[in-house]
Amino acid sequence: MEIGTELPTLSAKQKIISSILPGVLYAGLGLLFDYLMNGELRSIYSHLFQGVVFGFFVGFGLPYFARKLGPSHLEKIGNSIKPDLAENERIEVEGPANLFRGIEGVGGKLFLTNEKLTFKAHKLNIQNGQTTIDYKQITEVSRRKTAKLLDNGIRIKTADGKKHDFVLGERDLWIEKINEKVA
Repeated sequence: MEIGTELPTLSAKQKIISSILPGVLYAGLGLLFDYLMNGELRSIYSHLFQGVVFGFFVGFGLPYFARKLGPSHLEKIGNSIKPDLAENERIEVEGPANLFRGIEGVGGKLFLTNEKLTFKAHKLNIQNGQTTIDYKQITEVSRRKTAKLLDNGIRIKTADGKKHDFVLGERDLWIEKINEKVA
């Protein structure tokens, strides 16, 4: 079973909303910098036009290109990530994830096997390699916020006092599956 590999589809309303804030912010910052650097506002209409174009690109262009380029690129990288497994070990659940190693959010894939939890980094990271957590060593699995803002992370604490912070999709499903193995 693979978890969290689909890109979400945005409705027209969501795209419009996601266009307005970046557009207004872009135009506002342009006006502010123009005023701070020159002491006057030269062309409000120019900044408003730039804000509309920028907002349109963020709200409509980026989702379009993510759909066109993203999934195939994610699949190529994701399919090339294979963990080092023991002889009788088999993968039960897998999905894209990031593991924080220091300040770097290392991209890769998380694997729940019949024996352990394994994170394997993809080759585009500075820090490569594999992190393996034995189910017997896990003392706690909890939800966490990434950058204290986004509800997309989990923290796994182990008996040796280590904390493993992951960012992943469908975290409640991951927490449920990991807790089934720990119990």
